[in-house]
Amino acid sequence: MLWMMQLLVILLGAISQGVGCWREDRQAQLGQFVDVNGRQLHLVVRGHADPMQPTIVLDHSLGGVEGYFLIDQLSRLSRTCISDRAGYGWSQRSAKRRTSAQIVQELDTALTEAGLEPPYLLIGDSFGSYNMRLYAHTFPDKVCGLILTDGLHESGMLNMSPLLRGLQAFFISGFLVAILGSTIGAIRLLRWLGLFYWLKPELRQFPQWAFDAATRSFCRPQHWWTMTQELFWMDQSGQELADANDLGDLPIVDIPAASFFIPAWWTRLIPLGRANALRDQMHEKLMQLSTNCKQIAAPESGHFVWIDQPAVMLEAVKWVLEQQNQRD
Repeated sequence: MLWMMQLLVILLGAISQGVGCWREDRQAQLGQFVDVNGRQLHLVVRGHADPMQPTIVLDHSLGGVEGYFLIDQLSRLSRTCISDRAGYGWSQRSAKRRTSAQIVQELDTALTEAGLEPPYLLIGDSFGSYNMRLYAHTFPDKVCGLILTDGLHESGMLNMSPLLRGLQAFFISGFLVAILGSTIGAIRLLRWLGLFYWLKPELRQFPQWAFDAATRSFCRPQHWWTMTQELFWMDQSGQELADANDLGDLPIVDIPAASFFIPAWWTRLIPLGRANALRDQMHEKLMQLSTNCKQIAAPESGHFVWIDQPAVMLEAVKWVLEQQNQRD
């Protein structure tokens, strides 16, 4: 009898998940779709085009769709584009490897198909720093500046200690569990119960539409499957960046957080000290990418600077725009 009740709960959750996805898909997407290798990628563009100003292009963190939280503020500075990588948000999944080289090619095709002409001011958050740095290396004539928000560097990521490798494996296992949880509607239920606000109360500072747009992706199995793939191929992405360590005099802002996670009771269960030491080493490497690097710290922020201290990112954008105006 117990197993029948459990099966019934799972079945009802799966039906609820399917109905929820169907209702959301009937709602108009926020941006536009472009065809990339036979897959539909979703882009949102805000702000007016100005031939004297670059287009800000933001690439999300691993599993994040945080651009929705920032696009209104960024678009007041210059026209801004955010793109849901394949498998996230409204974008369809891709059967291709989720490595930085593949993501960069897809992004460039999407920008071209959307008619967004360069120059681009690139913002890469966390894993997005890999992608945007490789984009700047691959298409240097299209890029006028680069902002790396608590970014990564392959010198550290490819040489993690066994303890940190174990932490990475733990995250992957969690993503796999979340695939099941999202399939049966558990994550949708937790969102409805306010779990996201409980985990990050700072999310309340953003408008409801942005919260809904960002968190809807977490309710879908393809979101967690894509996270798993990107983390699985992280080493391959790092190897693809081996030649992207000399970006000339490109204006670059490195934004280090105070700590990977804000210290709390539960962080005692993970090797936070070693993670922070590795992160500090990576920031030293990032400051050597260009002869025109500036570091703007986020002293009150954890890894999620875009939620904890978004004003620091806006400050970084203003500095790069000033550099662009001086060059012109």
